[in-house]
Amino acid sequence: MTEPAVLFVCLGNICRSPMAEGAFRAEAERAGLRVTCDSAGTADYHVGEPPDPRAVQTARAHGVEIGHLRGRQLVAEDFHRFSHVLVMDHANLANARAIVPADAPTRPILLLDLVKGREGAAVADPYYGGEENFEYTWDDVTRAARALVTALRQ
Repeated sequence: MTEPAVLFVCLGNICRSPMAEGAFRAEAERAGLRVTCDSAGTADYHVGEPPDPRAVQTARAHGVEIGHLRGRQLVAEDFHRFSHVLVMDHANLANARAIVPADAPTRPILLLDLVKGREGAAVADPYYGGEENFEYTWDDVTRAARALVTALRQ
């Protein structure tokens, strides 16, 4: 089996997707699962920038470091490079689907489609809310990370 390559996608790549990347890295490491992972945004607002300080703080409070990550934009080539492209919400899913090459082996899905009982739900964007919203986001991405690790180990 080839090593899974997972890409997490949100709008700006400074909150949800880097948190999801960090949560997944941590869960995969705990499970002894070798993976490649990254995160990207469908927009170019924060290319080269670190994650939002509130996202970094929330991840760090859970023992995960994401401060070294830098924003980048989703590109068509990602659908050839990654075996899984997991998107945070419906608007970004539509944006991702709009650039999938016809010959790409990977199609994007919602991240929470992996979590029983949360299929079709979006990971809420914590950016405009208080710090508690980042905790809710962390909970969502961690649940999805655990579900993904379980699925990849089968």
